[in-house]
Amino acid sequence: MIEGVLLPAQVLHTSAFGTLSTFVAVNTVMFTALAVAKLLPRLHPGSWFRSHNQRAETRSIYPDHVGDLGPRGRPRRRR
Repeated sequence: MIEGVLLPAQVLHTSAFGTLSTFVAVNTVMFTALAVAKLLPRLHPGSWFRSHNQRAETRSIYPDHVGDLGPRGRPRRRR
């Protein structure tokens, strides 16, 4: 087996190299977790509970179309 191709074998067994390799391993795991978290859909925990400033019932002028709103908050046109 070829040892010390890039660095001498004595360097690989020092505490400084062990500390550096531990830092690189933790950094790799952390950035892998961040990359996986970016791929997952976002969670909106604020929408799980009713906040104090949210009404119990709608006061909209379009109360029947609450779930079918367009980009400006108005009901979509039926085609």
